[in-house]
Amino acid sequence: MQIAVAGSIATDILMTFPGRFKDQFLEEQMHKVSLSFLVDELVVHRGGVAANICYGMAQLGRPSLLVGSVGSDFAEYGAALTEAGVDVSHVRICDNVHTARFTCTTDLDANQIASFYTGAMAESRELDLGAIHAATGGIDLVLIGADDPAGMLKHTELARQHGIAIAADPSQQLARMDGDAIRSLIDGAAYLFSNEYEAGLMVQKTGWSHDEILAKVGVRVTTHGGDGVIIENADGIITKVPAVPAPGLVDPTGGGDAFRAGYLTGRANGLEHEVSAQIGCTLATTVLETVGTQEYTLDRAKFLERMSNAYGADAADTAAAALNLG
Repeated sequence: MQIAVAGSIATDILMTFPGRFKDQFLEEQMHKVSLSFLVDELVVHRGGVAANICYGMAQLGRPSLLVGSVGSDFAEYGAALTEAGVDVSHVRICDNVHTARFTCTTDLDANQIASFYTGAMAESRELDLGAIHAATGGIDLVLIGADDPAGMLKHTELARQHGIAIAADPSQQLARMDGDAIRSLIDGAAYLFSNEYEAGLMVQKTGWSHDEILAKVGVRVTTHGGDGVIIENADGIITKVPAVPAPGLVDPTGGGDAFRAGYLTGRANGLEHEVSAQIGCTLATTVLETVGTQEYTLDRAKFLERMSNAYGADAADTAAAALNLG
């Protein structure tokens, strides 16, 4: 199965606030918030949802096509992804703008306040998924993640025209898009990814109930943070998978992307939903214990040991055999 991942490619600027955001807000003045947080730490890392997912898949030995738009400052980033095993040959280079930037501050409770500069991402609508499909011998599944909204809609339409299965993952762009656009993105998707909050936002914005959304997609995958993930379809819940404990949590950024990388890798290798989600949850914890979304190199033995401890030896053995991780 050939998987393409279309979405943001960005530089992450991550900061840590040694307090709690909730202690700084005045309820009676929430309509005119003016706050500045003195942070103790700042790091700059490679990120963006599409690049994070492709990197995670590469760590698990699964090749994928990265589809997105970047600036002329992408050379070093692109070289690092290529070295990791990600195909960046279909990334669009824009000479007149910077690669997108994600700026995020995390407090002691792992709450986050973030902003996102689109930069070159705004030109992802210029990409032609149909041409990439033809040039690569055929894409079987494309994950359409948070990106330029017009680009997301174009990718979705072209995927339908060319018979490419879609994994809809609008995530951060749900706040930007209206109900019509969201309905267009998710209707008919083979997979629909979101976290629990985003699932509620989809219901509010589309006007479709939870059950109506289930009737319009093949499989719905909803992450619940520390409570794990629920996978369901129109017939009901397929499986519930608990999260892998993360005692060494240092940065929540990128955990959802890592889960998607693991889950899709499992599915692409013929595994059932439950084991695929277990792989995803285990990889997510690896990222949660690392500062930066692509700063880890997977230790396969430790990965399988952690998966075995969380889900049992049979699950780890199944993953090892299917993904050739032994």
